[in-house]
Amino acid sequence: MLACAALAAQPALAGKKDDTLRMAYDQAPESVDPYYNNVRIGVIIAANVWDTLLYRDPVTNEYKGQLAKSWKQVDDKTLEFELREGVKFHNGEEFDADSVVYTLNYVADPKNKAVTQQNVAWIDKVEKIDKYKVRLTTKEPFPGAKEYLSTTAAIHPAKYYQEVGPKGMNAKPVGSGPYKVVDYQPGKSITLERNADYFKDSPKAQPKIGKVVIRFIPDRQTQMAEVISGGEDLIMSVPKDQAEQLGAMPALQMVTGDTMRIVFMQMNILEGTPAPQLKDERVRRAIIHAIDRESMLKNIVGEGGGLINTICTPSQVGCTQDGAPVYKYDPALAKKLLAEAGYPNGFDIDIVAYRERNQTEAIINYLQAVGIRAKLNFLQYAAMRDMIRANKASLTHQTWGSNLVNDVSASTPVYFAFGNDDITRDPQVRDLLNKGDHTIESAARNAAYKQALDQIAQKAYAVPLWTLPAYYVATKDVNFKPYSDELVRFWDMSWK
Repeated sequence: MLACAALAAQPALAGKKDDTLRMAYDQAPESVDPYYNNVRIGVIIAANVWDTLLYRDPVTNEYKGQLAKSWKQVDDKTLEFELREGVKFHNGEEFDADSVVYTLNYVADPKNKAVTQQNVAWIDKVEKIDKYKVRLTTKEPFPGAKEYLSTTAAIHPAKYYQEVGPKGMNAKPVGSGPYKVVDYQPGKSITLERNADYFKDSPKAQPKIGKVVIRFIPDRQTQMAEVISGGEDLIMSVPKDQAEQLGAMPALQMVTGDTMRIVFMQMNILEGTPAPQLKDERVRRAIIHAIDRESMLKNIVGEGGGLINTICTPSQVGCTQDGAPVYKYDPALAKKLLAEAGYPNGFDIDIVAYRERNQTEAIINYLQAVGIRAKLNFLQYAAMRDMIRANKASLTHQTWGSNLVNDVSASTPVYFAFGNDDITRDPQVRDLLNKGDHTIESAARNAAYKQALDQIAQKAYAVPLWTLPAYYVATKDVNFKPYSDELVRFWDMSWK
C-alpha cells in the first residue's frame, strides 16, 4: 500500500511556501486544556500554547525561570516565586500572581476533577504575596515539585479561566506561550499561529514558523499517504519498517530518537475483574514468560528501545531495575504454570490497546502459542482509560510517557498507588510509593521506590516490556530535532 501511494504521489512541498507546518497525529485530545488531557498530542499542544513557572532544559536538565524570574525553597514544604512582569496572555490579559494562584488552586482541588490530578495533587495551597510574588505550599515534603512546575503545570489567565472554566478553555484556548490557537475543530484539527508578542526573556526560543496545522487522522495509512503527497510535513510514532521506507524517499527524512515512554501490560486483579484467572500469580507469570520481548524489541520496536524489568522510565529519578526478577521468554514454563493454575487448555481473554497496534498483535500471537486466546479491542485513549477505570478491562497493552516529568512519582504511582488507574491495589506497594513521593533525603527515597518496584515485579502485577523509540517522518525542508520527552517543540523548528 505504501509503495502504491508513493508511485501515485508527487511532493507538493506546500509547507515552506506558505510558512505553514502541517502535522498529523493518530489520537485526538479529549480536551486542549492541559489539565483535562492525557494524550501525547495534547501535551505537545500545551507546551507550545502555554508556559509554566519554571522550564527544564531538555538537554542539560537544568531548571530555568520561565513565568517566574526566580524562586527559592523556603523550607521542606514551601516554595516562593518572583514572577516576570510585562507578560501578556494571548487575549491581552496581564500575567501576574492572580493567574498562578487561581490556576493552581483550581486544578489542585479534587472537586474540579482534573484528568491529570496526580500532577497537582501534591499542592496544598498557593497564596499571593504581592502582584508579582507567590508562595506555594505542598501537603507533605515533595522533592519532585520543581519537576512538575517546569513541565505539566501550565498557567492560565485568571479572569478568563474563572469566567469560562475548563470547557471554555477547551473551546477557545488562551495561553501565554510561543504559539496561539486561532482555530480548533474538536476531533478534527487545531491551528496555531506564531505569537509575535512572545516575551523575549523566555528560555523557549522565539518561534520562526508562522503557522502550524495539526490534523487528527486515526488511520496510519492515510497519514503516510499524506506525508508522501506533501499534504503533511510531519508525522510521528511511525512503525519502524514504515518509517525506514518513507525515509528512503527523496523528499522525506526519517528522524529517530529514544523516549521516556515505557510500554507495559496491566493485568486486572480487582474484585469483579472480567478475567478472574489473572488473580492467580502463576497465570500472571505465565503471561510474562509467554512473550519473546527480546525478539519483539529487535524486530518490531526497533533501535533506541531497551528492555525494562520494572514499571518506570530508566532515566527517572528513583527508577531502578537492580535486583528485580527478570522473566525470560519460556513458552514451556508458561504452559506448565497455566496447567498448575488449572488452565491446561488455556483460556479466552480480552486485551485492550490504543496505539502500537503491530506490537499488540505480536503479543496476541505469543499468548495464543501457549493457549491464551486474546481478543483485541482497539480504542482511542480516553475510551480505553474509561474502560479500565470502570473495571471492564482484563489485559491492557499500555504506554506511559509521564507527561514529560523525569521523576518516578510521575510513572509508577499512577498505576500502583490506589489512583483511578490502579487495577492491582496492593496496600504495601501504595505505602512504599507514598513514602518515596514524600521523602526529601534521596537515599531513603530511592530505597522506598526500589522496594515498591521489586514487589510489583515479584508478584508479577504487570508485564514490563520496553522503552519506546520514536520514529518521525518529515519533509526534507524542515529542521527538526527529537527529544527524549517526545515533545515536538514548534518554537525550536525552522525551514531549511
